[in-house]
Amino acid sequence: MRSITKTISGWGLYPQESCHLFRPERERELKEIVAQEPKFLVPRGLGRAYADAALNADQGVVLQDRFSHFLAFDPKTGILECEGGVSFEDILETFVPRGFFLGVSPGTKFVTVGGAIAADIHGKNHDRDGSMGNFVEHFHLMTADGGQTKCSRTENADLFWATIGGMGLTGIITRAAIRLKPIPSSRLNVYFEKTKGLDETLERFTAMEGRYPFTVCWMDMLATGSRLGRSVLMQGDFAAVSDLHGDPAPLALRLPKKINLPFTLPEATLNALSVKLFNTFIYTKYPHQKTKLLTIDQYFYPLDVMNHWNRGYGKRGFIQYQAVWPFASSKEALKKTVQEIQKAGANACLNVLKPMGPQGEGWLSFPLAGHTLAIDIPFRGDKTTRLVKRLNDLALDYGGRVYLAKDAFLSPEGFRRMYPNWEKFLKLKAKIDPKGKFSSSLSRRINLENR
Repeated sequence: MRSITKTISGWGLYPQESCHLFRPERERELKEIVAQEPKFLVPRGLGRAYADAALNADQGVVLQDRFSHFLAFDPKTGILECEGGVSFEDILETFVPRGFFLGVSPGTKFVTVGGAIAADIHGKNHDRDGSMGNFVEHFHLMTADGGQTKCSRTENADLFWATIGGMGLTGIITRAAIRLKPIPSSRLNVYFEKTKGLDETLERFTAMEGRYPFTVCWMDMLATGSRLGRSVLMQGDFAAVSDLHGDPAPLALRLPKKINLPFTLPEATLNALSVKLFNTFIYTKYPHQKTKLLTIDQYFYPLDVMNHWNRGYGKRGFIQYQAVWPFASSKEALKKTVQEIQKAGANACLNVLKPMGPQGEGWLSFPLAGHTLAIDIPFRGDKTTRLVKRLNDLALDYGGRVYLAKDAFLSPEGFRRMYPNWEKFLKLKAKIDPKGKFSSSLSRRINLENR
């Protein structure tokens, strides 16, 4: 099957690389690409990994957007069988009106089932329900010889756990069975609470633990002194029908009106003054110690309302840096991380802090029990590169790790210290992919290769 050469990027628009794109429509074509194509290959869903996880400089990228069909659904168990290219958006639009929601969801619905499994995505309920791997029943994986292997907790279990969080390096997920969760309505009761600084933020996480299934907060990255780490906590749960004041359609999925950012903004748009004003607006906008009724999109996907919002960071794009630190060291790590970003004048404005639960079984899964902070940092060349590398070193100093689906600068040494199962992963990969067919710009950068 012929490919098209095109320069592409992840959602952060950095880096940009020339790749050979394949877009198969049938499993027969997919098998032909995998079995016969001499290039290295990496699967790609909707391109929402931020950096180079789904890039393959001068090599092959297999687009999965044509594999987007539902195959079966059991309303008694909530188990959905679908192709790997099905998007979370399609799942929500089809199954929320039937009374089901995703077991776990990131901050965007524009991801595929295959991509969510490969990145072992986590959401606002990780401290209670864990990551994507907890909701996967089984999947079919096309490996380097073009054959398909069914993987589950009891069937090819090692390959199952290597693929969950394995960043597409074990093969291509062609179809999967995932478990959805029943919900009483399509809206949530969300409790808002403002904190005055980091100590209070972390104290409120602890005090409110277990009260709501979904927990997240926005943090002001510019606040200093005693206000460092001031935040707005947003904790929610799906509303009972009785909370909807007689709404005749409690499961109707109320979609927002989309707006579009039609062009890339000048880099100067994000400056110290504009970001300070934005942070002040966010902190004052939300109520304190009050509960509001929100739609699914308002709470889970506030940025999805704007098409191409990544253009707001300028033509060089941005880095979404995400690290997690164990509870024992997270407070000090968070303070040092925020101070480093402030010292660098990085003008970070979209910043999310949340607690995480125990580490899952995926060999390369990101989450561990602690606090995680995701930060959007405008990319401004060497200045940003140096900053992120300092943050990576800082994460190591405090026993943390960075998320591979968002990482752009992690070194091979840093990766191996953060992800202790790397040797086990490579040992299995050498068996199923001895020639290293599945490879990416990320895997080569961090030397997660068996060639």
